[in-house]
Amino acid sequence: MMPGPARRAAPGAARVSCPHTCSRNLPVLLRPALSLLMLAVAPAAWAAPLDLAALVECRQDVAAHAALTAIVADPLKAVANGLQPLPQQNRFMSEFRLAAPLTVFGRQAEYLAVAGASIMAVLDEADPRPLASELKLETAYDADGKFMAGRELVSRDVTDPATGEAQIESIILSVSTVQSHPGRTLAGCTYSLDLPAEDEQPEAAPAAGD
Repeated sequence: MMPGPARRAAPGAARVSCPHTCSRNLPVLLRPALSLLMLAVAPAAWAAPLDLAALVECRQDVAAHAALTAIVADPLKAVANGLQPLPQQNRFMSEFRLAAPLTVFGRQAEYLAVAGASIMAVLDEADPRPLASELKLETAYDADGKFMAGRELVSRDVTDPATGEAQIESIILSVSTVQSHPGRTLAGCTYSLDLPAEDEQPEAAPAAGD
């Protein structure tokens, strides 16, 4: 039997989607625009979200903290990640209001502070000692209205992938107070890479013929 003439879709009829071929049917001038749109959306879709609670509670690593540092350096990226920059009250740290409260150390926090290698929750607690005791921290200073306590949780040897240099990754949990934030307690984590002490540096291999 001879096949009949091809039927044409009725006006207004729904068309089947064609994700793999539709781009070929687009006008030539629209194809570059579509490609640019896909490139612009892809990084945001692929970027891993920040786990702020894990960063504050020392459950992350130096690489994760480096990603945070890059984000808070750009106000637009900070806001996109739920961190609203606030006027600086302390010249040594930047402070942010959280888009949603964060639960850390069993407490609610609405503000975060970032200072160098440290990220800290700003807690509405006047006395830092109960939390420091709860976290089993060693008190380093407690006088003149200033309190500092901490404990190193991680100290491990790592190698810089770019230079091959030996380093020590250190992760320290801490609780402290600062004069710029009376009635508040700062609790968080410091992520750092340090060089080994001179007596711990690996010895150079002897030259050939020695």
